[in-house]
Amino acid sequence: MRRWIVLALFLVVVLGGGLAIGFATVPGAWYAALQKPAITPPNWLFAPAWTILYVLIAIVGWRTFERDKMGTEMKLWVGQLMLNFTWSPVFFRFQDPYRALVLIVMMLILIFWFLKLTWSRDRVTAWLFVPYVVWSSYATLLNVLIWYMNRDPSPPPLFQ
Repeated sequence: MRRWIVLALFLVVVLGGGLAIGFATVPGAWYAALQKPAITPPNWLFAPAWTILYVLIAIVGWRTFERDKMGTEMKLWVGQLMLNFTWSPVFFRFQDPYRALVLIVMMLILIFWFLKLTWSRDRVTAWLFVPYVVWSSYATLLNVLIWYMNRDPSPPPLFQ
């Protein structure tokens, strides 16, 4: 019974946290006005995609926690989730694609590191993380392209 309570807590924290951040940082007029690459998905796709991904991320976190509560894999999982939850406010609220890009690259590094460690220890957990790896890689590409297409081409002043 305790295992299922822990799983429910992971679902509440990850899914609830992710959805709360999504609702708090809804793309507005600023995002609508940005130039976006042709590979940008329609806005309606993000909510269902992230809902599925957050459920998978929660299950992966739960399985990792059950295996080794304080191990490297768990620390990597927590780190990537913190970066994930930070990305939307930086991108949408602070309207800063460059700093968001730095965050998502750091997140992707932790995700791949987690996957590398998990692959040999728990193949089911690793496979459950693969859709997140794919989506995060795609999101990183989108972030790069949006930053590049909307960057200020003039060099910054030497002194401000």
